[in-house]
Amino acid sequence: MSEDLFAEANQAAAQAYDASAIEVLEGLEPVRRRPGMYIGGTDERALHHLAAEVLDNAMDEAVAGFATRIEVTLEAGNRLTITDNGRGIPVDPHPKYPGQSALEVILTTLHSGGKFSDKAYQTSGGLHGVGISVVNALSVKTEVEVARNKELYRQSFSRGLSLGPVEKVGAAPNRRGTTVRFEPDTEIFGNLLFKPARLHKLARSKAYLFAGVEIRWRCDPSIITDDTPAEAVFQFPGGLADHLKEQVGTRECATAEFFRGTHAFPDNAGRVEWAIAWPLWSDGSFSWYCNTIPTPDGGTHEQGLRAALTKGIRAFGDLAGQKRAKDIQAEDIMVGVEVMLSVFIRDPQFQSQTKDRLTSPEAARLVENAVRDHFDHYLADSMDRGKALLAYVMDRMDERLRRKAERDVKRKTATSGRKLRLPGKLTDCSTDSPEGTEIFIVEGDSAGGSAKQARERKTQAILPIRGKILNVASATSAKISANLEVADLIQALGCGSRKDCNPDLLRYERVVIMTDADVDGAHIATLLMTFFFQEMPELVRRGHLYLAQPPLYRIVAGGKSLYARDDAHREQLMAKEFKGKKVEVSRFKGLGEMNPMQLRETTMDPKTRSMIRITLPQEYEDRAGVRDLVDRLMGTNPAHRFAFIQERAASVEEDAIDA
Repeated sequence: MSEDLFAEANQAAAQAYDASAIEVLEGLEPVRRRPGMYIGGTDERALHHLAAEVLDNAMDEAVAGFATRIEVTLEAGNRLTITDNGRGIPVDPHPKYPGQSALEVILTTLHSGGKFSDKAYQTSGGLHGVGISVVNALSVKTEVEVARNKELYRQSFSRGLSLGPVEKVGAAPNRRGTTVRFEPDTEIFGNLLFKPARLHKLARSKAYLFAGVEIRWRCDPSIITDDTPAEAVFQFPGGLADHLKEQVGTRECATAEFFRGTHAFPDNAGRVEWAIAWPLWSDGSFSWYCNTIPTPDGGTHEQGLRAALTKGIRAFGDLAGQKRAKDIQAEDIMVGVEVMLSVFIRDPQFQSQTKDRLTSPEAARLVENAVRDHFDHYLADSMDRGKALLAYVMDRMDERLRRKAERDVKRKTATSGRKLRLPGKLTDCSTDSPEGTEIFIVEGDSAGGSAKQARERKTQAILPIRGKILNVASATSAKISANLEVADLIQALGCGSRKDCNPDLLRYERVVIMTDADVDGAHIATLLMTFFFQEMPELVRRGHLYLAQPPLYRIVAGGKSLYARDDAHREQLMAKEFKGKKVEVSRFKGLGEMNPMQLRETTMDPKTRSMIRITLPQEYEDRAGVRDLVDRLMGTNPAHRFAFIQERAASVEEDAIDA
């Protein structure tokens, strides 16, 4: 474009930018234009956030003492209904909006509701007055029924607009409360549908958070695709402790009795409830809530709990004569812990409308003061229990300090070019920089010997391991720490493990699992992958982990020689490359039987080899199906593995027949 044309275009744009170009979005139009500002996006998580908004309103009625029962019903057609037996949304005319009922104002106006002061609710999850109106704005149809003063009222809406005034339907002498039925708008969410399993879990978790409420779940069986029940009733008198007991299951814990309790804050400022366990083997999990709202990113209530536990265990250590207890940090008592913490406070402040993180400063002080006193009694009332937990935490501290030392391992010392102390079996590469380097983890000294001769010395390192590595999924932290093979592997990689894992310190660009192409080799590879999934997930997440593909067969005919990865590949080569020829097939019993030239050509030379990059699928990132499968198949309970085999035995037989 010439300078003249460019200038003309700019002048035209400037003239077009006048008062008429300024839009004023009215009603709920801002929500439909920018749904991400209100529910975090238009994905599956955002869709289910609509359900949470309505359920939170019903829970607020229960926490306030006005509702005892909530019903959650998912119907075909992506219609969700949530009913409570609380006071019912007011339907009388609103004093500031003549001609409109309070119900219509709440459903069609942003920042309207009864939760801006403590007149209607002492504590609540709804704060900004946008929740139910956002649901209405993003739904193709919303219908609200209110049973109040023994009368039933109804009003319908679509995409944020009222379809008519509130109507008196008739008498309702035995009914009270609010029913909200809505169908999310496909213009906003496309073809996304509510997931029964996700809504079932949401309803169940809410029942744990308030012991006085009963939540009834119903779902049309035709839309259930897993083991989610079509009907269920949730009521848990023990609150969070009931949930934690179910979550821990049969796992042995550092203390037989959970640390649990509830405490009212001074001056009627709210209350806190907690349930905590320290399983001997666990990655741990954290469940933080404020006014029944999940806050997955924690926040100030989490800070208060961490401070209370850390200061409490240090003080008990001093009482028990353990001088090193003063060095305990929060991560030592929080690693592997199963925590559930729920606070109820007035006017809580969150990081965003989706309320993922609590930011109220006073929550830290209130929670710390409340929990600290109870924790001191928990430890001191039973010295045996207190000492058992102290010993557990001290072990975690020692492990943290050891791993901190591992992070300091680098390829060269800071003061000289001498090699640092590394595992004796490691044959390191000669390059100082990790760029372009790779370490091959091989099974046994025989395979290690062949790999050492086959490697490219400048960029390829070899670490032999002895047989089958420890199954970290079923081992305690202490057992993992004491295992020599695991320690050698962590030391060779130099990037630490668990929470201390830092892939930036990895001594090699690629970590390659290279085992025999048989059943035993596959088992060892599985154990190694389990190790990386659990101990170094960030290394896997960044794409550093690979699985080598050594051949199982060598096929020779005349002067032609090819390698086959498995039986299927062998048959494919026989049919395609050696059809009608007399061939000689030899089977490798292991990597150690391959001569170095063969091993290099088939498995180690970047020019001729093939490798599989190991990744963490999204299901694993969501801590859902894949994580559960790893726990079932690699964990301590053999019954889970047996059940898995039984469930799939028939399909395996069918596949074999088809083949």
